[in-house]
Amino acid sequence: MSPVWHAKLRRWWATPVARAFLALLLMIAIGLVFNADGAFFRWSVHRDMLRQVSVFGMLACGMTVVIITAGIDLSVSSLLALSAVCFAWLTMPRGWSAVLAIPLVLAIGAALGSVSGTLVARMRIQPFIVTLAMMVFGRGLAKVVSGGRKITNYVTDADGNSYLVDLPSIFGIIDSRILGGNLSIVTIIFLVCVLVTWIILSRLRLGRYIYAVGGNEEAARLSGVPVRRTLITAYALSGLFAAVAGICQAAQETHGDPETGMAYELDAIAMVVIGGTSLAGGKGSVVLTLIGVLTIGYLQKILSLNAAPEATRLMLTGAIIICAVLFQRGKR
Repeated sequence: MSPVWHAKLRRWWATPVARAFLALLLMIAIGLVFNADGAFFRWSVHRDMLRQVSVFGMLACGMTVVIITAGIDLSVSSLLALSAVCFAWLTMPRGWSAVLAIPLVLAIGAALGSVSGTLVARMRIQPFIVTLAMMVFGRGLAKVVSGGRKITNYVTDADGNSYLVDLPSIFGIIDSRILGGNLSIVTIIFLVCVLVTWIILSRLRLGRYIYAVGGNEEAARLSGVPVRRTLITAYALSGLFAAVAGICQAAQETHGDPETGMAYELDAIAMVVIGGTSLAGGKGSVVLTLIGVLTIGYLQKILSLNAAPEATRLMLTGAIIICAVLFQRGKR
């Protein structure tokens, strides 16, 4: 290899994309070795993996935007639960059509995200504290809306009579597959979220503002960047993606559960960090997050195929997050 190509290869290897791909390839290699008697070689395994990580990936899209601003959003799992409950409540007991219910649920998610962004941007409260409070508030609100129980198509009217209603068709649509059953609709929704996030970060002025705020907030302010508006928008986007994930979660579970999505925020953060987006802010992309989603997805699938206990999965995920952060710091 010529010195020029060698230098180019070394520069490429030092990029976050190359390191993220290395982690993904390593995970696939592990799957090829520990293939559970050939199960890893079946397309259905990969299809199911994509479906299982899609909801987490939607949360990770919003988390990417927030982390690039040097923030964090711990409330996404609670907003997911609240959105799932609201969507189920509107479409089953209330009988609303999906055309009306979906925009309202999305608006609720974006509005609560905006509240977090406003507290961070205008009140100057640490994002960790604000979103921790919103996490508790959102979970409590989900329980208030649902009455502390799952909302199903088993409905009780004002007179105390209980009966079954038809499951809304939108639930079946979201939870269906296309292309001969080889691709889930929820996976397509996740990929649309990735595309929207990529457009925002790479093609819009808002994206440049998000990177500027995360890189150096004071310098961004002196350069004329609307810092407060940018932060509020970033958290609103995170709430919006959490609402999308909540709608998909409700459709897949065929009910709205106020307890659903517990600790999903940890998986979303892990996907963003393992992809290579810097927790310090100002660096990263949703493409890296997509690689992180696949890496975590394959890790969980391989452990599941090999019947690893839940405790092992949690410990390995935590260890991988630490290793990813140390690897990033070592390459600066």
